Amino acid sequence: MRRIRLYLDEEIWKALSIRARQLRAPISELIRQAVEEKYAPRTIRSHAMQAVVGLWKDRSDLPDTDSHVRCLRKSKQLTSISSRKLF
Repeated sequence: MRRIRLYLDEEIWKALSIRARQLRAPISELIRQAVEEKYAPRTIRSHAMQAVVGLWKDRSDLPDTDSHVRCLRKSKQLTSISSRKLF
């Protein structure tokens, strides 16, 4: 790990101070996390995962989610499993 000197605007310093107190974490850790999220190679996977979110939301060939869940809840399999005594 390398040490650097960093100058921050007063507003950014105040925001980091408040957030650090809320999370009970050092300001340096918040800065490391922010830099890692923005510039680290691992963010490529993170962006790819975010691109998948909501991928099927506008598909018309899939059944309505609410109807599907209601159907699952009414199924005999779920009823028989929930009626068993586990202990």
